[in-house]
Amino acid sequence: MEDGITIALENRELLSGICGANDGNLKIIEMSLGGIITARGNEIHFECSNETGVRHFRTIMDNLITVITEGEHPSPEYIRALAENIPGEDGKTAQETIYAADSAIQIPQGFRRVYPRSKNQACYIRNMRENDICFCIGPAGTGKTYLAIAHALQMVLSRKMRKLVLTRPVVEAGENLGFLPGDLIQKINPYLRPLYDAMESLVPYDAIHRMEETRTMEIAPLAYMRGRSLNECMVILDEAQNTTKEQMKMFLTRIGTGARAVITGDVTQIDLPRRTDSGLLHAMEILRGIEDLSFSFLHTGDVARNPLVKKIIQAYNEHET
Repeated sequence: MEDGITIALENRELLSGICGANDGNLKIIEMSLGGIITARGNEIHFECSNETGVRHFRTIMDNLITVITEGEHPSPEYIRALAENIPGEDGKTAQETIYAADSAIQIPQGFRRVYPRSKNQACYIRNMRENDICFCIGPAGTGKTYLAIAHALQMVLSRKMRKLVLTRPVVEAGENLGFLPGDLIQKINPYLRPLYDAMESLVPYDAIHRMEETRTMEIAPLAYMRGRSLNECMVILDEAQNTTKEQMKMFLTRIGTGARAVITGDVTQIDLPRRTDSGLLHAMEILRGIEDLSFSFLHTGDVARNPLVKKIIQAYNEHET
């Protein structure tokens, strides 16, 4: 069994790109793999008695050498994504199963590339790219909304889609927003705040403001979708577990020519009077197998927020069972 591995690099610039600022990249890899990494001269040494860890470290280094040689500057997010995904039992490396060249979401004007942090997230990104309608079901913190927003911004800001439409059911207000002060945007804004949070972490606020001014982006409560035909739009329906069966059918039949839709939801957080009323659960039951429509499922292991969130979800799941 190997006790570690030493990798010699061609030059110090390559070493610097791999190590990151203040060796931050190496610290992320150490925390994930459990070994000790030292950089000296033009060499990086990884000390670890676990053969799987050594193999995974080799895979990570091969990937980083490739992307840095091609002129990329790997972000901490990218390093974390690589480090947190162990090669599968089928023998395929993380690079082969998850981080193919087209796995990243590159948003024009964006702060950084967005990478999947798990195989399930990578499948989700692929489904959004390959299908006109994509459902994503999973617990809080698994990246459902974040990846949907990233994909939508890429499509709209690269002008592959004419417009971005954001909507969600306003269950808490019974879809009746009249009693709230302000115009429609001010009324619905609190309910769509998570979508704005995702956008603001991906692109500068100026880009969001321009999309609003030019009506390239529209926000609306789900009830306002009735009677519309959304053509050449990228549409996101968030919190879909709180749609009724009728609302879900209404929304899906709004998708017009050249449009694409992503529907996200968490079936463990249904706020409707009866769980069986959920349009998301109903859609999962009757829409399987339809061509150009896909379902992606994320799980506790895909949680990409603070690691504590994963532990919280696991604790709740264990208590409920």
